[in-house]
Amino acid sequence: MRTVKEVSELTGISVRTLQYYDRIGLLPPADRTQAGYRLYDDAALERLQQILLFRELAFPLSEIKAILEAPDFDRNKALRQQIELLELKKEHLENLILFARGIELLGVNNMDFSAFDTAKLDAYAKQAKETWGHTPEYRQMQEKDANRTPADQERLASDLMRLFTEFGGMRQLPPDAPQVQRQVQRLRDFITENCYDCTKNILAGLGKWYAGGGEITENIDRAGGEGTAEFASEAIAIYCANTAS
Repeated sequence: MRTVKEVSELTGISVRTLQYYDRIGLLPPADRTQAGYRLYDDAALERLQQILLFRELAFPLSEIKAILEAPDFDRNKALRQQIELLELKKEHLENLILFARGIELLGVNNMDFSAFDTAKLDAYAKQAKETWGHTPEYRQMQEKDANRTPADQERLASDLMRLFTEFGGMRQLPPDAPQVQRQVQRLRDFITENCYDCTKNILAGLGKWYAGGGEITENIDRAGGEGTAEFASEAIAIYCANTAS
């Protein structure tokens, strides 16, 4: 077993990042000491290797979590895809290096932009992501996103943050107040309508994620004021505890 500090020193991943991965359920520790400190075994380190490889290929953390938790996840198959993607990435970088050296030798009159073409890499990455998009929620999100323009995406994000702004305006109330619980229902309905079927279990996981730190917590607190993410998380936990399905 290794402590979080030892894992940080071994991998170069900060302690804060490892703690964040635990809070969002991406990399839970194998055990904890009596004092509550995280401990990681070899299986946890293998999972961390998978996470870091997917991160190197620019997979979002939410997608990595869904991939690793898919019932039919095949580690060897994933590794083969990661190797192929990394080789394509290497090829792309080598082309850029040659291009830059050509400019150095020939000057800025070289108008060949083919070295910047990432179509092959993007196509394979898309195929790899689709391979692991087995969860109904992932597929629903992909289907709905396919018909959205960048303006639609921006409007959707703005509407979501508006819900958290409203949560922030309720912070003087207890999280189990009827008004706050109705706001949780509005949030759940919004996610179901615009993203995927937001089951009680998914909503509970989102609640933990919102207050787990990092960019999402910062964005929520920016929208609703300091402490909004934690307040919304508490309200969601109460809602899920008192809702049948």
